Amino acid sequence: MSAARGTVPPGAGRLRLVRWGGLAGAVLLAVASWLGGVFPEFTGGVNPVSIWRGEHGPVLLTAWLAGTAGLVGAWWAARHAVPSTRWAYLTAGLWTLPLLVTVPTGSRDVYSYACQGWVYASGGDPYAGGVAAAGCPWLDAISPIWRDTAAPYGPVFVLLAGAAAALGGSLLGTVALLRVVAVLGVLLAAACLPGLARAAGVPARRAVWLVLACPLVGVHLVAGAHNDAVMVGLLLAGLLLVVRHPGQRPRLLFGGALLGLAVAVKVTALVVLPFAALAAVAGIVTFRALLRDGLWVVAGAVTALLATSAASGLGFGWIGGLTRSGDSEQWTSPPTAVGFTVDYAGGLLGRDPNAVPVVRAVAVVLLAVLLVVVWLRAWQGLRRLNGVRQRVARLAAARPRVALAGAGLALAATVALAPVFHPWYAVWPLAVLAVAATRTTWFLLPCAVASFLTLPDGTNLARFTKAPGAILMTVLVLWLAVRATRSSGGSRGPLLPLFDEQGSPATTS
Repeated sequence: MSAARGTVPPGAGRLRLVRWGGLAGAVLLAVASWLGGVFPEFTGGVNPVSIWRGEHGPVLLTAWLAGTAGLVGAWWAARHAVPSTRWAYLTAGLWTLPLLVTVPTGSRDVYSYACQGWVYASGGDPYAGGVAAAGCPWLDAISPIWRDTAAPYGPVFVLLAGAAAALGGSLLGTVALLRVVAVLGVLLAAACLPGLARAAGVPARRAVWLVLACPLVGVHLVAGAHNDAVMVGLLLAGLLLVVRHPGQRPRLLFGGALLGLAVAVKVTALVVLPFAALAAVAGIVTFRALLRDGLWVVAGAVTALLATSAASGLGFGWIGGLTRSGDSEQWTSPPTAVGFTVDYAGGLLGRDPNAVPVVRAVAVVLLAVLLVVVWLRAWQGLRRLNGVRQRVARLAAARPRVALAGAGLALAATVALAPVFHPWYAVWPLAVLAVAATRTTWFLLPCAVASFLTLPDGTNLARFTKAPGAILMTVLVLWLAVRATRSSGGSRGPLLPLFDEQGSPATTS
């Protein structure tokens, strides 16, 4: 119900509190960043106690924790009460402004990007070895663990990083340009969200709010300049083209090319491709129709991968860099946490099981199985909708929603079962599920918790809570496994139903 002219609409006071409370949180985060963010000088040996005892320590940590709490609280409070898409855009943009002018925040990865770009711009191969051996002049800014590691990113991002290093000249200039690239990725995602949400029958205002106002986007994708912003932007753009134009081959080819470019930033985007092929089918969903339309999406993606690999002059060397991505071991990755817990139990018995590599390998196999299961359930869901009269808008939206929900669940499974988890990884499924899911708490809550996992200088709090964190994560994994087993005992089959009748993920709240 619209308010009469000159009157205050219902909930206006709460919405003002959300907007300005979130802005206050963003300003506090910016202040904390300038007091102790990720400056180029790497000191090493930093922990929360040493930060507290250092210069501005109490003010820095208080501002960071209060700012994070304020931003998370405001985002969470409005998740069911966003008045309009315009309001969501303006509020999220307002929160982002203070984070545009900070030093890099929450991670030192942007300095690794800069050095990898410098190696490429200097005629070297960032896939052949670490930046230390290549002689990067900015080596001191990089965490030691990544100085001897080959770049794990695809050719598109290496080309972008190389251009940033060539144009930026200095470390400061390169980092500034890499932030511009990240912001452009976020803007591309922002432009695609309403169209995807409308196609799936989800309120655009809610989708825009859940993604753009999420603290992980402002802190890690914008202030931290993570290349995940580019991947997510390209991913949503490709999905939008495919979902909006099923059966239209030139547009499907272009949409597939955008998805291929996303894969050529981070290989994680590859899990979305089978679901994009489902979304490409026009008319009655059959295997023949899938080949007819879906192959155009796959062809576009493969063409983009081949073209960018050739354009970089480095071929597929980036695939070899992926083998070192699991060097970091933290309990925030569920498989790693379970491995830690098994090792702790073995230690009590005088054994050393060294279970982390084994559990991680099992998780990769389980992930492959889950991806197939999710795709088959999405396929079955689309087949059930073959008889739906598409002139009914709500039911017509069920078809793209099934494909998008499947893509979001595939990304969520990838994040949960990967050997390594960083807070910004949670943005991958968030960006897709926000435009497809009717129930949101199950994927918003991990994003809220992940927002508290790092400090402004990139210190990962998981490093200092290894044992309790691993045990708690293992308990959570066991609880979810038991719950899934009990839920799958009904008449709907041996596996937990993945979609409800409207095509949304059949997941609790």
